[in-house]
Amino acid sequence: MSGESFCTSRFRAYTPPFGLTMKHLLSLEQLSRADMEAILVASAEMKHARGRHACLPLVGQTWALIFAKSSTRTRVSFEVGLRELGANVIFLNSTDIQLGRGEPIKDTARVLGRMVHGVVFRTFAQADVVEFARYAGIPTINALTDEEHPCQILTDIFTFQERRGPIQGKVVTFVGDGACNVPASWVFAAAKLGFELRIAAPKAFQPPMSLLERAGFTHVHAQPTPTGEVITGSIAGKGGKIVLTADLQAAAKGAHLLYTDVWISMGKEAEAAERIHALAGYQINAALVKLAAPDALVMHCLPAYRGKEIDETTFEANAPTIFDEAENRLHTQKAIIAWLMQQSAPTSRA
Repeated sequence: MSGESFCTSRFRAYTPPFGLTMKHLLSLEQLSRADMEAILVASAEMKHARGRHACLPLVGQTWALIFAKSSTRTRVSFEVGLRELGANVIFLNSTDIQLGRGEPIKDTARVLGRMVHGVVFRTFAQADVVEFARYAGIPTINALTDEEHPCQILTDIFTFQERRGPIQGKVVTFVGDGACNVPASWVFAAAKLGFELRIAAPKAFQPPMSLLERAGFTHVHAQPTPTGEVITGSIAGKGGKIVLTADLQAAAKGAHLLYTDVWISMGKEAEAAERIHALAGYQINAALVKLAAPDALVMHCLPAYRGKEIDETTFEANAPTIFDEAENRLHTQKAIIAWLMQQSAPTSRA
């Protein structure tokens, strides 16, 4: 799928009517490897074609952004991307609409499904995004929940491959809170695309075994070591591997990508002191980078809290990669929208 190939004659002259559903992007768990690879290829083509699109496939459409959580990169990249593809955009803070007063999600979904052509939903519960998609009958994109952040990880993989080639067979080390949405999406990506994911975190901040099982990892077992228990798993025939460990130095050794996120995710502010204490030391810094592969990349999905999950010097040394990563949200999300348009199929309203 190219940046322009979704602009077929069907889409040049066709605006999907209300009541048409399209495939959603709710979780990387639900994406096939082929779909992920198609989106990644289209991301590069969208980036190359920016400002020179031969057609605007979303002309005549209006998309809504419903955000229950604050945002910089996600909001701006989706608003700009949708407009660049021809759509009108409405931003809806959840506290400004009836959702904030207790209206059931399925009712809001059925109203918006008759008025807009697609929704980008950023909220707390994954179940809310799933329910919205079920009842709206229009394409729905998960722009972040407490359980997953699929657009971010697709962007991260695109950014890695843009600089280092295919991620298959490589080693990605996530440092910090391994039990939040970003590493969860990394787990699903490793299972689909066949790379090794190491999550370096204290035991209480490692993802649950149930998540590894959902992702398809088998032969999962725990092995005691002098630095604590190490959990490993693999997927036969696909090359995917998972390692959970509290040993930060071992996790970083030979890694092709060192990756981190904030220690205190939105909604976890009441746990700030406990988290800072527990995660102290799980930082990407010059000493850790020296343990990784010689050409290892350092990435951060932002916002960054220097002196906590990453130090100032290391952040600034890797700023070109990190801000390419931020920019690439725009291109990858345009590719996601194009992929959704290609998956359109009629359905009845819920």
